[in-house]
Amino acid sequence: MTLTAAPGRARQAAGWRPPAPAYGLGLAAAGVAAAWGVHRLLPAVPLLTAAVVLGIVAAHLPGARGLVRGVCRAGLSFAGKRLMRLGIVLLGLKLSLDDVLGLGWATVAMVLGVVAATFCGTWWLGRRMGLRGDQPLLIATGYSICGASAIGAVSEVSDSDERDVATSVALVTLCGTLAIAVLPLLQHPLGLGDEAFGRWVGASVHDVGQVVATAQTAGPSALGDAVLVKLVRVALLAPLVAVLATSVRARGRAKKVAGQAAQGETAQGEAQERRRPPLVPLFVLGFLAMTALRSTDVLSTTVLDTAATAQELLLAAALFGLGSAVHLPSLTRTGARVAALGLCAWVVIAGASYGGVLLTT
Repeated sequence: MTLTAAPGRARQAAGWRPPAPAYGLGLAAAGVAAAWGVHRLLPAVPLLTAAVVLGIVAAHLPGARGLVRGVCRAGLSFAGKRLMRLGIVLLGLKLSLDDVLGLGWATVAMVLGVVAATFCGTWWLGRRMGLRGDQPLLIATGYSICGASAIGAVSEVSDSDERDVATSVALVTLCGTLAIAVLPLLQHPLGLGDEAFGRWVGASVHDVGQVVATAQTAGPSALGDAVLVKLVRVALLAPLVAVLATSVRARGRAKKVAGQAAQGETAQGEAQERRRPPLVPLFVLGFLAMTALRSTDVLSTTVLDTAATAQELLLAAALFGLGSAVHLPSLTRTGARVAALGLCAWVVIAGASYGGVLLTT
């Protein structure tokens, strides 16, 4: 009689190991669970904020640092990119065309102006300050559109370094978290009614969760207007990514032409042509498709609530992964300039949105 080894033992004897991303995804799931616990204990702390902070902590704990930088790195990077894309797709279900039209064209124009001023001003200032890599672009995107989600989307088409992405996410998350405490204190000194305060919050605070946490202090009317204005900013994510993808493609073609002029047609030039990003990335098309689906009103409240929960969990896992890539000793080398850019961008978006709200209220 021949005894057959159990499947698990047979795989172990043959040297079987779980797929590389499994370890990091498991750690990301544990991080999301811990962030959810923090959010339940401290409701004022959004789940996504807790997730990115816990990711940073995990990357610097003596006992976990080796895991984060070693066997778990592949899975954490997978979460920071792939799960971020899925979360952005589901984010489209929070926006409908009727909601946008209900705000009125004056408010929509105000949001467009605030986004343009913040994005262009922050990007220009970051480049003048000499920040490394794509940090000026990513920080400008996070401040002007929708925080970490926008940074993740733009980093996909710009092929940004993971460290630049992590640094930008940490800065935008920190400033958005500070807004939860600071902006409510300014409502009455600035002479803003509840609805005007809600629109100011929606136009100036970065992440959707941070908008909710900030605006709810002024009541349901402020919260409703804040979320609608914020979602208009979210809707601008798709055209922004398309424009940047077009720019990246154009730069790739220019480099190829320059290379051909110098040394003729090369395999490297062909590889660059094959690697150029699509004009509109697939996840952005998914975001637009979800927005169109939401606008049809065919989805039940249960489906929308389930999708909202899934979107929050996916983004939390992605932000934990991005937070785990933050290396504080490296960050200190450019920390002063990054912090200065963040403060300036915060002043720009808060001032521009305040002026816009006064003009349209």
